[in-house]
Amino acid sequence: MVAQKITIEPVTRIEGHAKVTVHMNEAGGVDHAYFHVNEFRGFEKFCEGRMIFEMPMITPRICGICPVSHHLASAKAADIVLGCPPPRPASLLRELMHMGQVVQSHSMHFFELAGPDLLLGFDADPATRNVIGLVQANPGLALKAVNLRKWGQEIIHILGGRRIHPNFAVPGGVNRALLPADREAILAGYDEAIATIRAGLTIMKEWAAHNMEDIQKFAVFSTGYMGLTTPENGLELYEGPIRLIDHAGNPLEQFPVKDYLDYIAEHVEDWSYLKFPYYKKMGFPQGVYRVGPLGRLNLAEKIDTPMANIELKAFKAINGGKPVENTLYYHYARLIETLFAAERVKILLNDADILSKDVLNTHQDIQGAGVGVIEAPRGTLIHDYTTDGNGKMLRVNLIVSTGHNNWAMSEAVDSVAKTYVHGPEVKEGMLNRVEAAIRAYDPCLSCSTHAVGQMPILLEIYDYQGNLTQTLTRDGE
Repeated sequence: MVAQKITIEPVTRIEGHAKVTVHMNEAGGVDHAYFHVNEFRGFEKFCEGRMIFEMPMITPRICGICPVSHHLASAKAADIVLGCPPPRPASLLRELMHMGQVVQSHSMHFFELAGPDLLLGFDADPATRNVIGLVQANPGLALKAVNLRKWGQEIIHILGGRRIHPNFAVPGGVNRALLPADREAILAGYDEAIATIRAGLTIMKEWAAHNMEDIQKFAVFSTGYMGLTTPENGLELYEGPIRLIDHAGNPLEQFPVKDYLDYIAEHVEDWSYLKFPYYKKMGFPQGVYRVGPLGRLNLAEKIDTPMANIELKAFKAINGGKPVENTLYYHYARLIETLFAAERVKILLNDADILSKDVLNTHQDIQGAGVGVIEAPRGTLIHDYTTDGNGKMLRVNLIVSTGHNNWAMSEAVDSVAKTYVHGPEVKEGMLNRVEAAIRAYDPCLSCSTHAVGQMPILLEIYDYQGNLTQTLTRDGE
């Protein structure tokens, strides 16, 4: 067998554009596999010069999958920049919208994006290994999954006037109160949502029991874990300090979100537009960490809702209370968080302040800079704004959830390729497992890429026979 390079492009069932190159040796094994993020958005640069009050409406356009996360993180940063903390009812309503986003995003990923691999099999015919195949295989479950996502989207719609790119959070609060009839409409879908999530958890546990061999060798590696936390080290998706633990679960740091640059730095590789964040004190790559569902549950010592807390105890038992390192358990963690978010919806709707009309603080005391952080479905999302005295944007820095997981996704791709891909005949199912390593993290690549200065460019020219004839490069600054 001759050495060859296999390119998987595009990577399917993710948001955004990426490719994987698998470099195989003459023995039929994999020397290395690379995860390339090859799109560039540049939102940070063209936000400069805009006004701070525009940011909660501009930044959601980064992505149609997680616009709510950017909308709320941006509004939280704007609150600080303008010195106008929102009233408690407004914070409750923002969190309610956030819970709707978590439900709709997590449920879509488990049932529609990851589901074809788990329920139909990694080696299933790609013509049917998709959401249509799921509908054909189990139409009842598919309908329940659609209704669950619809419930989460409807929460966003009721509050923000639309399901995508809502107009709701503004500096100092929100622009409308919740009506009693809308509260009841959301509550009416609660029981069905809980039942579907619990059905998903049953499916995941049964799948894990029958596929433990794969789980134990599918991209299992050590990292740190990072995310927001409650004062009691519980699961937190909306507000709180950032907590960081090491691969064994030992605490490393807990710090206010405004101080994130004292602890986090970004490494750059020339084969990806996506940067590699890491914990400064340990350096790169020793200081890499994971975020998102797996990271948050490894951080959490408890969950403040009863059903999800029971599931957390079962999750913790997987590795005897130590962090769970198996990439495929991202799917299990994702469902537990979905259950928490659904339970949290009911708690918020039953709060005495949820129907209050005190939803906007109009007093301003401009501070000039502010950092807004939220736990987006995919992980910790940071919006960092600096303005002049009039609120015009001078500098914008975004570290998005997918960026935090960049090293882990790259490591997962390389690990899975070396474990499953071998020659002389490379089968489609082998390559699908490499893609599935990326899907487990549910990356949002439209959100993730940015740069300062020139971007490094590599242009390869091939002749009609496929031979590389010329390479042109431009180094980034």
